Amino acid sequence: MIEVVRFILTAVFLLGGLVVLAAGVLGQYRFRIALNRLHASSMCDSLGILALMIGLSISAADGWIVLKFALTMIFLWIASPTAGHLIARLEATTNPRLDRDMEVLSK
Repeated sequence: MIEVVRFILTAVFLLGGLVVLAAGVLGQYRFRIALNRLHASSMCDSLGILALMIGLSISAADGWIVLKFALTMIFLWIASPTAGHLIARLEATTNPRLDRDMEVLSK
C-alpha cells in the first residue's frame, strides 16, 4: 500500500514539474521581448525543478540520493536567478531600442 502512495506522489510531482516547465517553454515562444522571455523562463525554472526534485526524492530509496537531490536543488536555486539577472542586465545595457519596447525609468 505504501508503495502505491509513493508512486502516486512521485507521479504527481513529476507531472506537475513537467507542466510548469512546459509553461516556461511556451512563454519562450509566446513573448516578443527578450526580458519578458527571460522572466517567463526563470520563474517557471525554479518551481518546475523544485517539483521534479521532490518527485525524484520521494521515489529514491537511499538517503544519500535524496541529499544529492537537495544539494542540486540548492545549487540551481542560487545559480538560476543569478544567471537570469546577468542576462537581463546584458540585454538592458546593450539593447538600443529598449525604450521603444517598454517604459524605461532613468535615475
